[in-house]
Amino acid sequence: MALETKIFNFLKKQISENKDAAHDLGHLKRVAEKSKHIHKHEGGNLDVIIIASYFHDIVSLPKDSLIRHHSSNFAAQKTIKILKDHFKEIPTSLYGHIADVIRSHSYSANIKPNTIEAKIIQDADRLDALGAIGLARVFYIAGKLGQKLYNHDDPFASERPLNDKMYALDHFYTKLLRLPETINTNEGRIMAEERVAYLSEYIEKLKEEIILVH
Repeated sequence: MALETKIFNFLKKQISENKDAAHDLGHLKRVAEKSKHIHKHEGGNLDVIIIASYFHDIVSLPKDSLIRHHSSNFAAQKTIKILKDHFKEIPTSLYGHIADVIRSHSYSANIKPNTIEAKIIQDADRLDALGAIGLARVFYIAGKLGQKLYNHDDPFASERPLNDKMYALDHFYTKLLRLPETINTNEGRIMAEERVAYLSEYIEKLKEEIILVH
């Protein structure tokens, strides 16, 4: 059985009860597909990329957790334990590399990726926060956290500080529209610019439809 198929089947059983649709099996599959696409242009160890792409969120703490920035470290530790127990065909010599790739993928951890594999996984994960799927995810997460869609008096923060802990729309300005600046690979940047253009078009449409409440 191919490594990717084995991992996917393992995760289907492991995270079937996962109620976080922003970090579910669909997210992992999308990150894996984006990672493989970027790998074709950038190179790197494909096995490491596949493993890290599927396991990078095996531990994913809530967005409002005070220790959210430790999620990727916990995920790296759990991944190595899973590999030892269930994927003995993976050389132990790759464990450190895989753990490093997973640790450095996280936006909140703010760890600079040092290898091409780490850069690819970080890029692929951030790409999933952009485009149409990124749009769906940001409002899904906002709903889970009980956030308002936008500030009725000043939706686009013309005269107030941005607050993406309270308003979903603010998250576009605090993070999403800035993500292309953080992309590491050439192919990733091309993909990011396409997806951020979609978000920008959405915001312009939103401006036309919002009725200010005073």
